[in-house]
Amino acid sequence: MKINKKEYSYMVEQASPPSHLGKNCLWAFIIGGSICTLGEWLYKFYKNIGFIMSDARLMASISLVGLAAVLTGLGWYSRLAKKAGAGTLVPITGFANAVVSPAMEFRAEGLITGTGTKMFIIAGPVIVYGILASVVYGLILFFISPMGR
Repeated sequence: MKINKKEYSYMVEQASPPSHLGKNCLWAFIIGGSICTLGEWLYKFYKNIGFIMSDARLMASISLVGLAAVLTGLGWYSRLAKKAGAGTLVPITGFANAVVSPAMEFRAEGLITGTGTKMFIIAGPVIVYGILASVVYGLILFFISPMGR
């Protein structure tokens, strides 16, 4: 049975679930905003207990990465991501999830060939191109700024 593009498009449209764009955007905003608010709260907490500003920022970032890794390991982060969608892709927690998820998935294959090999399968390109971009931007800044600065 041959069908043309128009018939196929109609079949796809009938079989596809309806999109709830407004609801999805609202959930992404609420969850993503909550993660960012938690990060700000952690920063202020560490600053109030005596850390200098740069160390308080570092501790807040470490806390968010650790929390996202633990939640991923427990399987809770993926449940949150199903509800919040892109809201869980807040860079630091999404990056932690991208490293831990493949490690959890391939742990049965062993520490070296499973976890060690597959851990950076998703996050690896981000790391590589992030480092490459920072080197390029650093060189551009070096050459366009006065030599004394």
